[in-house]
Amino acid sequence: MHISQIDIAIIVIYIIGIIIYGIKSGKKSTSEEYFLGGKSMTWPVIGLSMFAANISSNSLVAITGGAYTNGLSVFNYEWMASIILVIFCIFILPYYIKSGIYTMPEFFEKRFDYRSRLYFSIITLIGNIFIDTAGTLYAGYKTISFISGDVNPYLVIGGLALFAASYTVLGGLSSVMKTEVINTLILLFSAVTLAVIVYINAGSWTEIWAIANSKSETMTHLILPNTDKSMPWLGLVLGVPLLGFYFWCNNQFIVQRALSAKNIDEGRKGALFAGLLKIPVLFLLVIPGIMAIKLLPNLTDSSATYPTLLFQYLPMGLIGLTIAGFLAAMASAVSATLNSASTLISMDIIQKVRPDLSGTQMVKVGQISTVFFMIIAVLWAPQIAKFNSFMDYMQGVLALISPPVVAVFLLGLFNKRTTSAGAFTGLITGMLLGLFVVIAETLNTQWVIDIPFLFKAPIIFAICFTITVITSLLTEKPAAEKIDNIVWNKELYTSETIAMKSLKWHQNYRVYSIILIVLTGIVVYLFR
Repeated sequence: MHISQIDIAIIVIYIIGIIIYGIKSGKKSTSEEYFLGGKSMTWPVIGLSMFAANISSNSLVAITGGAYTNGLSVFNYEWMASIILVIFCIFILPYYIKSGIYTMPEFFEKRFDYRSRLYFSIITLIGNIFIDTAGTLYAGYKTISFISGDVNPYLVIGGLALFAASYTVLGGLSSVMKTEVINTLILLFSAVTLAVIVYINAGSWTEIWAIANSKSETMTHLILPNTDKSMPWLGLVLGVPLLGFYFWCNNQFIVQRALSAKNIDEGRKGALFAGLLKIPVLFLLVIPGIMAIKLLPNLTDSSATYPTLLFQYLPMGLIGLTIAGFLAAMASAVSATLNSASTLISMDIIQKVRPDLSGTQMVKVGQISTVFFMIIAVLWAPQIAKFNSFMDYMQGVLALISPPVVAVFLLGLFNKRTTSAGAFTGLITGMLLGLFVVIAETLNTQWVIDIPFLFKAPIIFAICFTITVITSLLTEKPAAEKIDNIVWNKELYTSETIAMKSLKWHQNYRVYSIILIVLTGIVVYLFR
């Protein structure tokens, strides 16, 4: 695809500008500043940062391409996030912030023991590096190669990683989050511009819907029959919430942003703001992907949907700005996951081995870890091309690693009887089940392959949940003084409810929660 000198200049100016801004806005003197931005972030920054970390270059490619192939049902992952984030704000975030943790695995140690923390750290690192970072870099490579033709993947992926890591290594979470605000604004402007032009060129809704339905009668519906392999309704009810809960409530690189809030109210409002930003994704990415069925009827690779729309329908200048927005999304996600990974290795592993290290030394450990994980992600990212599809890779791996963590976490937070032995047994059971599935699929065991990943996840969850409960009942219950402050209790919720009554409606996060649920319900109902 041809790209003008003006577009190239816009891209170069953006890259240089965002690196300079990221480095200057960093905080790195202490561990708290480097890993949690000094716990000084306000709700707009938190919300935009969480959204930017989620809607990355892989999402632009995967969501639009998924809509081109499967229709509206790809939006189920997006609207479900709004509901999950409401649950996160009410039931979970208060206990994260009260416990003073840096990482999600650290919460596991406070509730259970170091074995569970170490397991969760390793699993989260695997997810950060091989799903989030490598997946985002691969999506960026796909788009760059679409522009420039056949190009060495390691060269492109290495360059993209170096760009994202340049300010992450030096500035920490503060750099990541503040650049994400800029990145998100560019991304949203670019997405709105492209979506409007696509709507203008696509014709009437009636015509578009008719063309989509001629491809498949399920293309224009969110709720699909149970026979559908990509999004059966039972998988939507059982599987999507489970994956969403792990991503938004247990995933280090997402939750770390809420933990950077200057107080719990800012953290809650920021998370709800991120949930609100998920709703327009339907109109900015999903529906344009469906319209591409008419505009680009002969695509053989659905991952080319977004970049093809970009080059065929945007004028000179806007192409450069949109690619800059794409790079912004990619940089946001990669910087987020790299910072998350460095936080995990520093606070969950190195600090345990060397508790005598100063804050400055811990920052250096985090910086070195960021570079190390970047190299691993760069080496792995090109291998993703060997999988059946990008979306299958992303969601399939997540479906295997998330169920045991979610099962143990929910039991630990809401059930005082859950023991450290029960938690660790449940986690190990999940790991063994995941390995079994991987080996069975590698050996082409048909009955395992035939189970959709949205069914595999709740099955593994149910087994791990049961094993954890049984083992906990057979072992000695934890001491009350250890868990009283980190297990949910009705009294705390009731006292908060009383305190909320004295606030004006616009100061009450629960009012915003209700508004978000209502908006989400209206959208789901209209496009069901």
